Amino acid sequence: MDKIYDLVIIGSGPAGLAAAIYAQRARLDTLVLEKSYVSGGQVINTYEVDNYPGISGVSGMDLSMKFHEHAKNLEAEFMTAEVKDIIIEETLKKIKTDKAEILTRTVIIATGARHRKLGVPGEEEFAGMGVSYCATCDGAFFKNKTVAVVGGGDVAVEDAIFLARGSKKVYVLHRREEFRAAKSLQEKLFAQDNIEVLWNTVVNEIRGEDNVKSISIENKKDGSRSELQVDGVFIAVGILPNSELFKGMLDMDPQGYIIAGEDCETSVKGIYAAGDVRTKMLRQIVTAASDGANAVTSAQNYLMFL
Repeated sequence: MDKIYDLVIIGSGPAGLAAAIYAQRARLDTLVLEKSYVSGGQVINTYEVDNYPGISGVSGMDLSMKFHEHAKNLEAEFMTAEVKDIIIEETLKKIKTDKAEILTRTVIIATGARHRKLGVPGEEEFAGMGVSYCATCDGAFFKNKTVAVVGGGDVAVEDAIFLARGSKKVYVLHRREEFRAAKSLQEKLFAQDNIEVLWNTVVNEIRGEDNVKSISIENKKDGSRSELQVDGVFIAVGILPNSELFKGMLDMDPQGYIIAGEDCETSVKGIYAAGDVRTKMLRQIVTAASDGANAVTSAQNYLMFL
């Protein structure tokens, strides 16, 4: 007879690893499926994390390793495999991967999200070395420096306002002539003396040596090009949840986030969504970790009545 797990966790970022820790402590027979050979999710690309309580000034890679080691010390079982499909069979779920088919009673989806990229030269090269996708995560490292924010929605405007508190100068680059952000946010932005908006402007290249030094920009209206000296580039042009596999299976919002509340319960009994992939207000390491704990608690409650 094929083995049946109590819980399979898909993803090994902060949400998945926190879930693994809580599941091991709850003595659930658990398997963690990770697509990559390196655990950690998006955080591994963060040069320094300074907002996770109790652990200051740690690199994203080192923090991820701490999470992974904690789970391994509790004897969590890991498998490197890519999930291809989930078949729901009454109280069981069959997870099809490129390595094997796995049976489980409950599933936690912790596949995270990815930042929409600009797709310009230098973006990948300087990721974590001046290129950031999270102002609240990395803004403190640019105190009294000059930065650029790329985007025109709520997140971009909020990021610019946040960065203006500590940075010497903030440029906001938007490809259109007006923001999509809420009017109240725009009013706050325009009230800041150290923010300058560059309309109809796009980034063609991010340049530097060990860190970002400048960006090549273009005015789409008149075609003029120039180079802007900056110490950092904050890209806020959208986030894409890693939820494509679950479309048609679980209820999602228009952006593709799996609909789930603080209990992490989805529209299918026994399947939970934790971390950046679910609908939520704040996507940070600390909220992802708390989701992992909540999802395991919900799974425990479900398993009690099977």
